[in-house]
Amino acid sequence: MTRRPPKVNEDDSRLFREAIGDVRPMLVTETVPEKPRPEPHPHMRDADEAAVPAELLVFDYDPADLEVGEELSYLRDGYPPKVLKQLKRGQFSIQADVDLHQMNAAAAQLTIAEFLAECRHDGLRCVRIIHGKGLRSKAGGPVLKGLTDRLLRRRDDVVAFASARPMQGGTGAVVVLLKA
Repeated sequence: MTRRPPKVNEDDSRLFREAIGDVRPMLVTETVPEKPRPEPHPHMRDADEAAVPAELLVFDYDPADLEVGEELSYLRDGYPPKVLKQLKRGQFSIQADVDLHQMNAAAAQLTIAEFLAECRHDGLRCVRIIHGKGLRSKAGGPVLKGLTDRLLRRRDDVVAFASARPMQGGTGAVVVLLKA
């Protein structure tokens, strides 16, 4: 439904002309086109990209510290050392895994808890948690690696864990043995 404007009567037209007064037509002038504007350029992105190589060379923590305690290893009291040795040698078959890359600590903590609960429910015994090596972490070193280590040590259902073998993710992953 389209609305038409109301008809304008003579009184309205006369009042309008009186209100605006005398008018004169505008002179038409030819405008000179202004010079074309330059294309936008992402200066901040260029600056960020240029800063990356320098940032990669700056370590707020000593990489040597990371190398010394790099491998994770744990065996719950009451289990024979042979179990941890077998785990480190890759003698258990990994039945499931979860990748924590790009997660913050809170999301990783929740993901680990849910993953291990699901694995226990499904009767899985040996699983892998990929936490990464923490190469992009700031001053505190690898955040997710340390978090994974602390969380697994506190869990009653974890018998042992050790850094994965090189072909399974090396020190960027941990293989976990759960209670049967």
